[in-house]
Amino acid sequence: MTDVLEVLDVDSVRRWVVMTRAALAARRTEIDALNVYPVPDGDTGTNMYLTLDEALAGAMREQEALGVVGEAPLAVEAAVMSRSALMSARGNSGVILSQLVRGVSEVVSSESLDEVDAAAVGRAVRQGARRARESVVRPQEGTILTVADATADAVEAVLVGGATLGEVTRAAVEAARAALARTPDQLQVLRDAGVVDAGGAGYLLFVEALDQVVHEQGAPTQYTVDDFTLNPSLERRPDWSSSGAGAVTVPGRHEGPAYEVMYLLHDVADDDVARLRQRLDEIGDSVVVSTAWDLTNVHVHTDDIGAALEAGLLYAAPQRVAVTLLETVDRAPRAGVSIVACAAGPGIARVLEAAGAVTVPSGPGRRASAGEIVTAVRDAGTDEVILLPNDRDTRLAADAAAHAAEQEGRRVHVIGSGTAVQGLAAVAVHDPTLPTHHNVLAMTHAAAATRHGALTIAAKAGLTSGGMCAVGDVLGVVSGDITIVGSDVDEVAHEVLDGILAPGTELVTLVVGADAPDGLVGRLERWIEERRDGIEVQVVDGGQPHYLLLLGAE
Repeated sequence: MTDVLEVLDVDSVRRWVVMTRAALAARRTEIDALNVYPVPDGDTGTNMYLTLDEALAGAMREQEALGVVGEAPLAVEAAVMSRSALMSARGNSGVILSQLVRGVSEVVSSESLDEVDAAAVGRAVRQGARRARESVVRPQEGTILTVADATADAVEAVLVGGATLGEVTRAAVEAARAALARTPDQLQVLRDAGVVDAGGAGYLLFVEALDQVVHEQGAPTQYTVDDFTLNPSLERRPDWSSSGAGAVTVPGRHEGPAYEVMYLLHDVADDDVARLRQRLDEIGDSVVVSTAWDLTNVHVHTDDIGAALEAGLLYAAPQRVAVTLLETVDRAPRAGVSIVACAAGPGIARVLEAAGAVTVPSGPGRRASAGEIVTAVRDAGTDEVILLPNDRDTRLAADAAAHAAEQEGRRVHVIGSGTAVQGLAAVAVHDPTLPTHHNVLAMTHAAAATRHGALTIAAKAGLTSGGMCAVGDVLGVVSGDITIVGSDVDEVAHEVLDGILAPGTELVTLVVGADAPDGLVGRLERWIEERRDGIEVQVVDGGQPHYLLLLGAE
């Protein structure tokens, strides 16, 4: 006969989390095999396990930094765990799991509890279910949300009769099991596959672990479960699939969007979170946007990675960006190395292609999306790719595309080329006879060592680093900043050249735009020759819009 806890203290809550992680570790493969909704990508159990595993590690690091390992009060421990879970969340299921943890934390923290009794458990279960449902833009019945709601309903019902903590957790387990068994009746895709909902199965382990702790059958209190023996009640269950094997053959393709995009935002206002959810719902599906403390975790399935990132950029800089391919790609990459480069104009593209690069049209006014860059990486066909964004505003899309391409077995090296002239300098030093890492280092150095400038015409009035400008003024850009405002194209060009030329400059590259005045390049060549003897001038007919001239100095 086992003892039954009357309340949960900080140690027993910690045992609950550790035991849930152990159960997910033991059964994640089984839960992965149930995963047919919302996407049959077979990772729900793994994502829930990794979310909790990384949350525990993050909570440990935070407690070490605070110097309170093993000594933090329950409210502090719960708050640290909640924040760590949100930061660590993997996939749709991981984000929802973080909201279940958040529900517990909010009840404990808002009520400053040192112990959690039966009634508080009821409030925590309800708050977790509520937070999970709020985070999903289009809640679907027959999922983890349904199981969580049914569990909260059952707990509240037994509490009316004055149930003990042990009776509450047993009622929660029974309700979760029954609700999970009903999920195929609520969601056609589950019924067709003959399985219960994978996320709901993970939630059942969450509730079962709590019941085991309350009945004094929990795991050790340490943040490790290497010596943990799984309780018999958490072993594989044959009733999780109609086949009795607890496994389903999951197809590699699906009818929805191609990518899962996740990232974190800091300090986003509630109204902006609502607007972000609406925007993401317009460009994708399976949208889950959850918040806790100063963090917002974003999850969406979409075909347009760039649009998903840009939606978040309206409010804060996306961090910890993760892009996962949701569909099987038929073309396996061949061994080798290719270059993929963004090109702001047709002339720039011709030069890059002559150097062997696959190009992507991208520049001011029409920047390439991450999806377009991924397509170019695929078209390159090799298992290694050197990627040149050639524009600082395209860098985020390039990084996201690299993440996505790596899901397909490709290794992508993103060079920090922030302008076309830096990209041209990088391509010029590429040597196909050298190992990839040598080329990556050489190209990175060449791009970074190229001082750059530009010439454009102001399309609107405004304040710049060079002072106020009016529509039609000539703007000189040095190292990405508008530092010169004038009325004469030649004079502003001279000032830009003065800003980028340095002792030892050997080569100046002039990339001529579609709207550059006739004779401008010839006059600049003579000006350079008169003032800087020995500098070679390279002229590229770039054809780029918006910029009359792009300038580089090496």
